[in-house]
Amino acid sequence: MKLAIVVNLTKPKAIACARQIIRILLGAGAQLFMPPECRKIFSDSGTAFAETIEQLFEITDAAITVGGDGTIIHSAKYAARTATPLIGVNVGRLGFAADMETDEIGDLKKLLTGSYAVEERLLLDIEVQNASGSRRYLAVNDAVVTHGQLSKIVDFTLYLEGEEISKYRADGLLFSTPTGSTAYSLSAGGPILSPQMKCILMTPVCPHSLFSRSVLFGADSVLSVTAKIPKGCSCVLSIDGEQNIDITEADTVIIRKSDLTLRLISIENRNFYRKLNEKLKEREL
Repeated sequence: MKLAIVVNLTKPKAIACARQIIRILLGAGAQLFMPPECRKIFSDSGTAFAETIEQLFEITDAAITVGGDGTIIHSAKYAARTATPLIGVNVGRLGFAADMETDEIGDLKKLLTGSYAVEERLLLDIEVQNASGSRRYLAVNDAVVTHGQLSKIVDFTLYLEGEEISKYRADGLLFSTPTGSTAYSLSAGGPILSPQMKCILMTPVCPHSLFSRSVLFGADSVLSVTAKIPKGCSCVLSIDGEQNIDITEADTVIIRKSDLTLRLISIENRNFYRKLNEKLKEREL
């Protein structure tokens, strides 16, 4: 079996954990591949190295990330395009999206025997459209249309299937996948959703209304947002906290379910809500 290993190279604990994983999986007979940026640190590990991150996911049967949720999210966008199943080992503080902790890495040998399940997760297709054309982005957790740094509150108009349904005066509007409901959306007051659900969650960010609440839309809904931006201010579309795109009043941001899905590996049949409670208790420490 050909396995990809993607490591957060800024975390010494992730590097050390990846070395343990490599020893375990090579000993079990796996073929291991890493992205090109790992060559300098892992050249002595016995793994092979892909020429590009895109090639890494094209040539492997499954992928393992070693880091936090950010490492999973970054890798997930490549994995979704090749339908490569993915599992995360958490060496961060919370790791809501990770299936494993560092003391469980011995169970990764089960990948070689097929002793695991694969969950399909909904992703979002985000399009920024204006008179000159359109740009598209893939979101694993969320997309947020929000005011820029030090800007005033923005007036947002929300449309469903092209029909205006609501106006919001707020810092922003946040659109989340069920997987992302435990990320920024949770901090913004949104509900927790089972990650297997098929829907789009919208949560106003710091709305100037006592009655603005999260709204759950069907998975096949097509939502769009326009913004009325105060003079001298700015507006930004943030995708998974990784990409920031400047938005003007001429832009329409369209949010819909992506044709791609994220395939996440689950080795142990864990109860999502029990796992979530454990993670939230850790956050209180």
